[in-house]
Amino acid sequence: MSTQFPDDFKCPISLEIMSDPVILSSGHTFDRVSIQRWLDSGHRTCPITKLPLPEHPCLIPNHALRSLISNYTLVSPSKSQPCSQPQTLVSALTSPSSPIGTKLDSLTHLAGLTKRDSSLRRKLTESGAVPAVLKFVDSEDPVLQEKALSLLLNLSLDDDNKVGLVAEGAVNRVVKILRVGSPDCRAIAATIITSLAVVEVNKATIGAYPDAIPALVRLLIAGKGREKKEAATALYAICSFTDNRRRAIDCGAVPILINLLDLGLERAIEVLGLLVKCKEGREEMMKVNGCVKVLVKVLKNGSSRGVQYGLFTLNCLCNYSESFCFEARKQGVLGICIGLVEEENEKIQRYLSNLVQTLSGNHAIG
Repeated sequence: MSTQFPDDFKCPISLEIMSDPVILSSGHTFDRVSIQRWLDSGHRTCPITKLPLPEHPCLIPNHALRSLISNYTLVSPSKSQPCSQPQTLVSALTSPSSPIGTKLDSLTHLAGLTKRDSSLRRKLTESGAVPAVLKFVDSEDPVLQEKALSLLLNLSLDDDNKVGLVAEGAVNRVVKILRVGSPDCRAIAATIITSLAVVEVNKATIGAYPDAIPALVRLLIAGKGREKKEAATALYAICSFTDNRRRAIDCGAVPILINLLDLGLERAIEVLGLLVKCKEGREEMMKVNGCVKVLVKVLKNGSSRGVQYGLFTLNCLCNYSESFCFEARKQGVLGICIGLVEEENEKIQRYLSNLVQTLSGNHAIG
């Protein structure tokens, strides 16, 4: 099955599809299990570049890639019909005289082909097919729309295509789907935002669209499980750009994310971990009743990544507000921290140490 996925989804070490992709300081992505095994064997060089690594290398979760991989099979087209030549499919897609059924078949086959062939993805964008794909994204036919979004997602996988797709007007179409599309289309649309935001310049461009961030925040409220998760992932991707954090906060994202976190959507703590970095975010979090309790729940029950972001968020808030620091002590955070001392994760240890120091010394700055 792994041969049906793009090579970018495969770990350079195991050559298997990555389940937990992480970025090494060299900039290359590996599956966590494989690179951890490499490091545990005593290696302190990047397996690809052979450049030296720190004594305690930091493994940064590649959320964008993980989201793309997890959703890839969900947008797979049917394999029941044989595929035509790509050039013929593109011609049928772009020709004004082609019947709708033929165009739908072309979209379906092209989506299947571009899943596996990165060179075809580049050729497709160079052939002038993107405007036709975007036209079908605007279609009122939900089947055509979903197939076009699947193809657009595939085209966005290549970094060389990401800026060009934004320049062609992809964001405007995708944001419209976030607002009025079917549940499946909205989930794919949010994943496309995540994919496009891998390129730094696109984060600013996407955030500057008047309804982009508001549409993602609305999806957190009105969407179903998969839509909420993909919307949170997209917000995480674009909110690494500072201005987008304030835009998300202005849209009321903070109380929504805290509520979703309380309901079990752990991805929400990762977004909160970005929003807490600005003053407006900290102030909004302190307005939410029960915020400390929700963060404490993450420390008790969350995954390693969830605990990491929970510690960081709590420390930022406790540093900012004496009353928040008092409430954290009251909720037994120091005792929970003692229980986390045995954690081997480097970031957890660092954030744990910072939080204990803050709670012990009450280093409030707010």
